[in-house]
Amino acid sequence: MSEWKAKRFWKEASVVEMDQGFTVELDGRTVKTPAKNPLVIPTRSMAQAIAEEWDAQDGEIDPARMPVTRSANAAIDKVSVQHAEVAQMIADYADADLLCYRADSPEALVQRQADAWNPLLDWADKAFGARLHPVSGVIHQPQSPKALEVLSRQAHSMDSFSLTAFHDLVSLSGSYIIGLAAVHDMREAKELWHLSRVDEAWQEELWGPDEEAVAVAKRKESDFLHAKRFLNLAQSQANRF
Repeated sequence: MSEWKAKRFWKEASVVEMDQGFTVELDGRTVKTPAKNPLVIPTRSMAQAIAEEWDAQDGEIDPARMPVTRSANAAIDKVSVQHAEVAQMIADYADADLLCYRADSPEALVQRQADAWNPLLDWADKAFGARLHPVSGVIHQPQSPKALEVLSRQAHSMDSFSLTAFHDLVSLSGSYIIGLAAVHDMREAKELWHLSRVDEAWQEELWGPDEEAVAVAKRKESDFLHAKRFLNLAQSQANRF
């Protein structure tokens, strides 16, 4: 027996302003999240993006083609109800940040990591007064509690929609600092993604690309770029309620 799939039942998706923000209606009926919460969105631009995703559905509803809707659902159903826990889980990445764990050889890789990652650590120190120190090898070495406390406040201060995007920016890149750099537009999102892939690029140069690994990396890059887009939609001040 084939699995039943929901099909398009509406003619038009529209953005509606409400007391708490914006929502999307399908022929006048408010969209709800999978947990049956009202889909209340902080900015008009995000609501418009969601409405466009619903309007683009043809026949069977395909959630894979609705990334902004999925992220908004996660912000409402998951992140908003455990905001502090999610913020701390992401903040913990700073104590084992990708940018701090360096190769001790060969010299060419050591230099490549330094050239790619030191400017990001310098930026975080200048922007937040939080210096993370690189170490050689993969054995965990704790960072300064003061620096970690300062960095942690960045995550805890975000609203649920921004934190949803930040979660993906950090977890996909493996770097809290790269996530913050994306939030503050320190570099273009695509460049930041490639900076998180220094080690993988080195391995590809040595041994050639692995098709499966390349496919996984492409999916992760797409998710990283979507997270940045979702963040921009969440923080669109010109369209904020």
